[in-house]
Order: sequence, then structure tokens, then C-alpha cells
Amino acid sequence: MYKLLTHNDLDGVGCGILAKIAFGKQVKVRYNSVSGLDREVEWFLENDDKETFLLITDLSVNEENEKRLEAFYQDGGKLQLLDHHKTALHFNSYEWGHVVIEDNEGKLTSATSLFHQYLVTHQLLEPSESIAEFVELVRQYDTWEWEKNDNHFAQRLNALFFLMTIEEFEDKMISRLNSSDHFNFDEFEKKILDMEEDKIERYIRRKRRELVQLKTGDHFAGVVYAESYHSELGNELGKEYPHLDYIVILNIGGKRVGFRTIHDQIDVSEVAGQFGGGGHAKASGCSLTKVAFQQFVVDTFHIEPLREDARRNRYNLKHSSFGSLYKNRMEDNFFLYPENEQGWAIKQNNKKLDQTFTSFEEGERFLKRNHEAWLVRDDAFVNYLMGRIRTDK
Repeated sequence: MYKLLTHNDLDGVGCGILAKIAFGKQVKVRYNSVSGLDREVEWFLENDDKETFLLITDLSVNEENEKRLEAFYQDGGKLQLLDHHKTALHFNSYEWGHVVIEDNEGKLTSATSLFHQYLVTHQLLEPSESIAEFVELVRQYDTWEWEKNDNHFAQRLNALFFLMTIEEFEDKMISRLNSSDHFNFDEFEKKILDMEEDKIERYIRRKRRELVQLKTGDHFAGVVYAESYHSELGNELGKEYPHLDYIVILNIGGKRVGFRTIHDQIDVSEVAGQFGGGGHAKASGCSLTKVAFQQFVVDTFHIEPLREDARRNRYNLKHSSFGSLYKNRMEDNFFLYPENEQGWAIKQNNKKLDQTFTSFEEGERFLKRNHEAWLVRDDAFVNYLMGRIRTDK
């Protein structure tokens, strides 16, 4: 008999699906939140059959349960932990721990990909094209590799996961993987996924107007309240406001904080670790502790949302050789313009600043981080240029 304790997101449920295909009725699967795993482990150690093989995927236990699991294993218990988070690397010191962030080919791993490899290697699962395709979609979504590869099929799989209960999703995927040569969506799923994409776009447009900017240590973060579409929202807000180092997503109802970044030089698992959480370099989370609540809720409550850049301009454009006009809440004008072939300069209210910049992006980053300025509409740009002409005369 097997028992699988795994996460309740797509990657964790992917492990549950593989387990049920491999073991059928010989496995019990329990899906857990990050905070719920330790209670499940304690119950298992105190109540479950000692002959049951315990599998833990996509989650790691606390220090106390770590010691208890080692004692269980040394006493002859059957145990395997598979994870891919940096915060779990220390479990590799145990015979029952296997934590891999990146495989031999340089690909980021997921719990589902590691579990699939484990099952196939131990001849517990018959490999197939459809299962391999499903595993790869889960891996690409969980590591956010889908965006780099422009693989929206993986994104749609996660959207489908959230449109169903876990039980419904399990049943559909198990049936499909057992009966199909290749993994695909049926026509009904395609239609509801198209509708869901429209809904996500509207949701993100609304949340763009609610984002506030917070300086925290050496970093600038964007903070927003949201209960849905965290991955899509974090990614889109990161691209919309690239001057921000990471996006903080507050789920007050769930008492959780999510961290997302689009920048390779930022590791949000380290940020989450400051609040007792963890995860991946580009997507992590933690519980909404008192410290996190103070920093991201109390300290940002009075801050006005960021203003969006004008979107339908014909003249006041970014990277323009004529220059680009920005404004902040103090009604200061900032004119970002190419000073020569090597650099860019800024005039604040027609007075040139001392700083110069090697690129437009660097200059805009300075404006947005230090002045929360936004690109103004064409009419304000034209009025500004007319005012300069009158002044020059």
C-alpha cells in the first residue's frame, strides 16, 4: 500500500494523477497546503499502517517531522521525498530525500517531472507519449518556462485545473492519459478556456489600477490584493512595470502572500524566506505573518496606486528620438531625451538633472522608482512642447 502526501496546486495534483495511474487502488492521495503537510505527516506516523510506503512530493516538512521521518526510515519504514525547491535541498543528506532543482540537461524540474522519472525508473509506471506530454506541460507551467517557450498550452492546462474541482480534474486527466496516444483538450474545454482567458484579461486590467509601489530594503516592490490568477497577474504586472523588482500578491482571505518576478537577478524565494516561506526563484510564497502584514498591508495602506502609462499615444512614445514626457503626482514634468549617441538625460521642470543614463530603460527606471512618474497623453506632450517653443523665443 502507498500513501502520497502532495501539494494542492497543479504540480502537486500532477503527482497525484501519476500515482493513481501507477498504483490504482493501492494508493491513497492527500492534497495539502504548505502549512497542512506537517499535520498529515504526524497523523501518518502515529496512526497509519507501518507497512505503508509514504511518498511526499512538492512539499517539505518542518525540522521536528524531519527528525521523526528519519527515525521512521531507520526503523525500517518505507519513505521517499521528492522536491524541487531550493529551500528543501538539505533533504538530500537523507537516503529517503531526493531534491533536484535542475536536471542534467539544464532544465528546471517540477515535482511531477521528478515523480514521473522516479516511477518509470523503478518500473512502477509504463511510459507513454500522452503521459510524457502531460508531465512536460506541468513542468513548463510550474517553472514558468512556458512563457519563454511561448507555450500557452501549458498555461491553459493550469487554467483548466482551476475551473474544476481537484476530483473532476483528476478523473478527466487519468481517463485521458490512459486512453489517448497524445494529450490534448476536447472541444468543450477549448471553449471554456477561451472564455476564461477573456475573464483573466479583464481581471488583470482592473488590478493594474490598484497596484502600489513600496520600497523595501534595496528593492522596489509592487503590492496588490488579489484572490485569483496569481501567476498570470504577477507575470503581467511584472511586464507592465519592469522597474519593480518583484510583485507582492496579498490574499487576505487565504492569509497568504505570493511573490512573483520576471527578473533573472531577483530571487523571490529569498524574499519569502524572510517571512518563513519559500519556493522558486521567480515564484514563491509565505503565510501572512504579523511581520508580513505590517510591511505589506499596514505600511502600504495609505499609498496611492501607481498611475498607468498612456496607451494610445501617437507622439509621446517611449524610446522616441524627440524625447518622452512623464509626470508625477506633484505635477512635476520629466522630459527623458537622448542627449547624444551614448546617453540619455532628464529635464525636471525644464532643469537638467545631473544624472545621465546609458539607455532609455535606465532613465525610465530612475523616473519610476524615484518619482513614480508615468508617460503622459499626447495632448499634455504637445502643450509641453508648445510651452518650450514660447520660452525659447
